[in-house]
Amino acid sequence: MKSQLIEKFCALYGRVPEIVAYAPGRIEFIGNHTDYNGGPVLGAALDRGVWVAIAGRADGRRQFSSDQRGAPVEVRAEDSAKRTGATSWVNYPLGVLAAMPGFGAKAPAGFDFLAMSNLPAGAGLSSSAAIELASALAFLEMAGERPPREIVVKIGKHAENNFVGVPCGILDQGVSGFGQKNCLVWIDCRGPVFETVPLPADAHFWIFNTHTKHALVDGLYAERHRECMAAAQALGVGLLVESNAAAVERDQARLTPEAFKRAKHIVDEIARVTESRSALARGDLAQVGRLLTASHRSSQFLFENSTAELDFLVDVLTAMEHVFGARLTGGGFGGAVMAMTSGAFGEAQAVVAAYRARFGAAPEVLHTQTGDGATLL
Repeated sequence: MKSQLIEKFCALYGRVPEIVAYAPGRIEFIGNHTDYNGGPVLGAALDRGVWVAIAGRADGRRQFSSDQRGAPVEVRAEDSAKRTGATSWVNYPLGVLAAMPGFGAKAPAGFDFLAMSNLPAGAGLSSSAAIELASALAFLEMAGERPPREIVVKIGKHAENNFVGVPCGILDQGVSGFGQKNCLVWIDCRGPVFETVPLPADAHFWIFNTHTKHALVDGLYAERHRECMAAAQALGVGLLVESNAAAVERDQARLTPEAFKRAKHIVDEIARVTESRSALARGDLAQVGRLLTASHRSSQFLFENSTAELDFLVDVLTAMEHVFGARLTGGGFGGAVMAMTSGAFGEAQAVVAAYRARFGAAPEVLHTQTGDGATLL
């Protein structure tokens, strides 16, 4: 992809890029919506992602292009307005530029920018975090800054929260930033603290992308965030990580029925993340798989961020041989299901056929591997 990126940059802008950076997409392995509630999460950086190339300009013009979009989008350096409609993808690098001064780095004024990706959009694999981190590395390098990786991750999260407008936690940017091949990334989101967890060799990831709507900015994600914060307040804690299953059950009368379901999902999911890490250390993929599927059922019935398409895929997959477990991955409300399988799994096309018979369309299938985190190339 790097050579293709450089070739397209030259054709588009008439010169070679000065800086090239890459950041991977990620699988949310387990820990659905636990990050902004202060809990731990486990994720895997993928061997797919977003590449960004830039070259400076002296005239203060900022030109943004993407291989997946139309004509270049020009933004003056003094223009800090958020984009809407077809050019809204530019908000991700614009958000990074807006965030940089708050972390002690001067944003570059003028440049030509090109992004390329081999991540499917809307699949819950966090192409947004990937473009944020690749952009951050490129812009920081242009500014002569090489801060610790934690700062790069925080710049990406700040862009997502405060410019794009999605109240996500640190999971997406953290996994993209700290990913390592053949490992998962464990994050204690209160720190945040980042650690790698070795992944047993026989664990394979299959992604089934439904191409159904993945409407985070449209409000459902933000609504769940508000519900979790309200539940924590009603329970007398700052964040739900400070509570536990026994306390939620004991104080159920303080909660609306909806808030009780949201809180129960979060405290149970936090426990599942901890149990999954222990099972991975033992190499017990069967137990990890059971926890993955339990996570999905909690999303389905308690957090209510699943869909009929995602539930159907989990039902089909968990009935198959060589599948350890399956769950929605990402924010939910559409997107994709992740299945963790052994290397002997070979029934992907049977899953596709069953889905097509039910919904009249075929999901996109990705057999993915873990990959390394964001880097300059």
